[in-house]
Amino acid sequence: MRPTIVSNEQAPLTSIAVALLLTSGMACTVLDPAALPPGTPEPDRYLFEHGSALLEDEEWDKSQTVFRRLVDVYPQSSYRFDAKLAIGDSLLREGGLSSLVQAVNEFQEFLRFYPTHPRAAYAQFKIGVTYSEGMLASDRDQTSTKLAVEAFELFFELYPDSDLMDEARKWRRVARDRLSEADFRVGEFYFNGGWYPGAIQRMRALLAEDPEYTARDAVYFVLGESLAMIGRGDEALPYLNQLVDDFEQSAYLEPARRRIAELEIQDR
Repeated sequence: MRPTIVSNEQAPLTSIAVALLLTSGMACTVLDPAALPPGTPEPDRYLFEHGSALLEDEEWDKSQTVFRRLVDVYPQSSYRFDAKLAIGDSLLREGGLSSLVQAVNEFQEFLRFYPTHPRAAYAQFKIGVTYSEGMLASDRDQTSTKLAVEAFELFFELYPDSDLMDEARKWRRVARDRLSEADFRVGEFYFNGGWYPGAIQRMRALLAEDPEYTARDAVYFVLGESLAMIGRGDEALPYLNQLVDDFEQSAYLEPARRRIAELEIQDR
């Protein structure tokens, strides 16, 4: 039997075919960020560290794929708790409405599955942060803002000893300020339109609900000025004086001082 002879033309084609097969296999590995190198001794640890590196590099989709593989394939791993939270963190940092909705879901699932876990406080805290990141301007719908405030209130109730308490207070203040700003804009609209009773009612309600509102200097001024405009100067003075006492810097300081001087002259 005569041996099969491969011509010079056929040999390169065969080599190319083999190379294409090898390249295709490598491409599959590259395209799957959660693929394990052969012989990986601690696959769950590898996935967690790999996913964390991708998260730091802002490779959001890839990091989420890796962390999900860890959670789904290694349910007994000690890394699964942190991986579950890391999915939420990745979605939160990715941003955008869809990602934020998914992030809240991840943190809420963590609390449903592991309500007594030491990192449950972190999950509740991050729910508030995620809603805060989805807040709209004060003249738009405030549903996300209200959910942020509620999430932080629950955090304070359930985890009073958490190391995240100070950070949670800061985030809650931002969200509460947004709600108060929305209320202030309504009262300011009434004030600018000359409907002083409406402005007075709105501003008093705002101070009752949020006495620590960061921009309450504006509230004091509009409230005091509204009262003065309808001849109730004796009620206006305490608010205007509070503005001057509480704020060293404010765009309302000089107008408030002028109005105080006018009212004091009228009382003589």
